[in-house]
Amino acid sequence: MKALLRATTFAAAALLSIAATAADLKIGLSVSLSGPNSSLGVPYANGMKAAVAMQPEIAGRKVQLIVLDDASDPTTSGRNARKLVDEEKVDILMGSSGVPATIAISQVGKESKTPMIGLSPIQLAPTEIDWTVTVAQPPQLMIDAIVDRMKANGVKTVGYIGFADAWGDLVYNALVKASEPAGIKVVTNERYARADQSVTGQVLKIVAARPDAVMTGGAGTPGALPYLALQERGFKGGIYGQHGLVNADFLRVAGAAASGSFVPTGPVIVADQLPAAYPTKKVTQDFRTTYQKVIGQPSTDAFSAYSFDAYRVFADAAQRVLTAQKVEPGTPQFRQALRDGIFSTKEVVGAHGVYNFKPGNIYGVDERARVIVRVDNGQWKLAP
Repeated sequence: MKALLRATTFAAAALLSIAATAADLKIGLSVSLSGPNSSLGVPYANGMKAAVAMQPEIAGRKVQLIVLDDASDPTTSGRNARKLVDEEKVDILMGSSGVPATIAISQVGKESKTPMIGLSPIQLAPTEIDWTVTVAQPPQLMIDAIVDRMKANGVKTVGYIGFADAWGDLVYNALVKASEPAGIKVVTNERYARADQSVTGQVLKIVAARPDAVMTGGAGTPGALPYLALQERGFKGGIYGQHGLVNADFLRVAGAAASGSFVPTGPVIVADQLPAAYPTKKVTQDFRTTYQKVIGQPSTDAFSAYSFDAYRVFADAAQRVLTAQKVEPGTPQFRQALRDGIFSTKEVVGAHGVYNFKPGNIYGVDERARVIVRVDNGQWKLAP
């Protein structure tokens, strides 16, 4: 009897040991599934689901995806991140659907020593970037390209209207930096809140300044407001945007008002119009096929591909860590090793670009991650 008890106890201990060495990997994703940023947050969540479906295991470990809704509120994003770390014990944080919310998550990542992959462009102080990277393109990389297009189109003066938050600041600052050497003068700096229903007052000031063109610094469906208001006021100059606008809901809301406008974006949005040898084309095709199977509809936005790319960066780092080191998911040692692995990412190909990360730089893409597109009949067309 005692021998049987010892054998049973040994077997139970062995099973526990096996379970301990085969711990699942946990991803904590906080995005806006409701509120004004949901036109970005829903695609982010769908793209991550497609990524996990394409690669449900990494180095023999199953991947658990935990998704929380921040309701387009940066404060809730911070609370979500804290819950994901403290209660769910996630190995990595990802999000969110706007710059303020993404910064809130990154702060929790730094405090808890949990690696974080941002889905939005952000700007952090050098002391705040030890645990954070982002798969989004840096605003300056994209705005430089759109200012080059303005210059080619003969623009000498440009009005600006953007969100009254960190994203609006990032776009404006990048515009000012790129415009001066291009010989273009920025003549207005109008702002509005993401939840606003009208920008008539701001657009009246822009029209009164009589710029050759207008640059917009919005995102998602709220980003359509300046386009609609400029059309209502009969503005005849060019309108330029940035990569925060590239989704189907923006096109639906802006309608004809966006026709002819230029926007920089990742190559994923016009992959079928790119040469066969373009570095991201094969990955984009795989992403689109999986997205169609998992979500039941085609991917028509840029945002689902950002979360897909975030997963690829995570999977690459986790694979290297689990293969080379004896550290288990769910532990501080694994999170530290995963952070180090992410910061040593080399030439990981995604749908938006090719990623290389190093300590001290939260951005990982280069010119391979940008193209210029033009709105034509409610569709994004590659601009020659």
